Amino acid sequence: MATKIFMEALSPTMEEGRLVKWLKNEGDAVKSGDPLAEVETDKAIMELVARGDGILRKRLVNEGDAKPVGTLVGVIGTADENIDELVGGAAAAATASAAPAPAAASAKSPEPATEPPTEKPAVPQSPSPSAPQPPASGSAARSSPVARKMAADNGLNLSGVSGSGPAGRIIKRDIEAAMAAGQKSGPQTTDHRPPSTREGDYQDLPLTQIRKTIAKRLSESIGPIPTFYLTAEFDLENAAQLRMAMADLGPEFKVSFNDIILKAVATALSQHPEVNAHWLGDKIRQHNRVHLGMAVATDDGLIVPVIFDADTKRMSQISAEAKELAGLARSRKLKSEQYTGSTFSVSNLGMFGIEQFTAIINPPETAILAIGAVEDKVVIEKGEQVVRKRLRVTMSCDHRAIDGAVGAKFLVTLRRLIENPLMLVY
Repeated sequence: MATKIFMEALSPTMEEGRLVKWLKNEGDAVKSGDPLAEVETDKAIMELVARGDGILRKRLVNEGDAKPVGTLVGVIGTADENIDELVGGAAAAATASAAPAPAAASAKSPEPATEPPTEKPAVPQSPSPSAPQPPASGSAARSSPVARKMAADNGLNLSGVSGSGPAGRIIKRDIEAAMAAGQKSGPQTTDHRPPSTREGDYQDLPLTQIRKTIAKRLSESIGPIPTFYLTAEFDLENAAQLRMAMADLGPEFKVSFNDIILKAVATALSQHPEVNAHWLGDKIRQHNRVHLGMAVATDDGLIVPVIFDADTKRMSQISAEAKELAGLARSRKLKSEQYTGSTFSVSNLGMFGIEQFTAIINPPETAILAIGAVEDKVVIEKGEQVVRKRLRVTMSCDHRAIDGAVGAKFLVTLRRLIENPLMLVY
């Protein structure tokens, strides 16, 4: 019996996936668990694997196409098995989905008991990838996220690479071919997202999966959540001395101001469970463990990897884990379990010279802390003007779960920890 290949939910929040690259061709033998394709989710690029043994009889989605979760993207079967009904069903579904029926794309359709319960209607059959085509003259090279990353890492100029994806889109195998041919590097475009059209003095950029998710999540946050903001300024002179003392112990003990702040936030959250909480509509869930979300900027938008049990980890552990997670986030290699489950989040724009800003709460969390730049400021100390390192933070609070006094008490604890950082290393 033929095995249907569906666009699976490869992350807990994924609703749509973009098929970046097929790893198997029609006619290839496959076994259950074999990687079939690379899929761009709302968070990372992950592999879609086979759920049965046989031969990849049909690929129904082109490289570069985005499809909803539950969409039929291919068929696995035996060499002599008749799959016309499955392929015909996909074509019929394509015609139906093209009609103006907004609810049709998300409605579930009944399937045999042997199929997954989350299946959705099939999608149109698409032709096989076209032959390599060079990018149009004078236009930016259209490319997949994987291709852009590989090109940047290897100093390749995308404008000189021929694309074999849909409409000449440059994909991973094109970069590999260019590298094998010894193509020389050239100036790189700073536009990390492929333009879909150019009209007059502007260009339209297609939304990536992560950008779609950001838009949806923010619309769920800033509108419905009654948010208030608390801003405080901390003294970092003692933290600066701690950094120098730790660096003198060896490179493995070297930490940044951000590492110290992350440790301080995690420790403060362990003392204030009313802030380390989720709003669940009919109840507030206060967490006994601190899973600290850390906003990381990527070419496609923000992603929030998680440092689990951050309050129990040494500062050097937090530093190493933060660097590793940030690297995985920027290369789109995070696993789903590495960016889900946070109980509180931190966003730091200090490295860009931003003195102060407000961050948007990531629901169902009830607060987020925005961290500005560390600056040398003139302050009055014992009646005299002195220069000290200072830091401004702003806490966004969900007023449904956190009152002003509760948020203020959390910041008082955070101030005590940051201004007396030896409390973090005892």
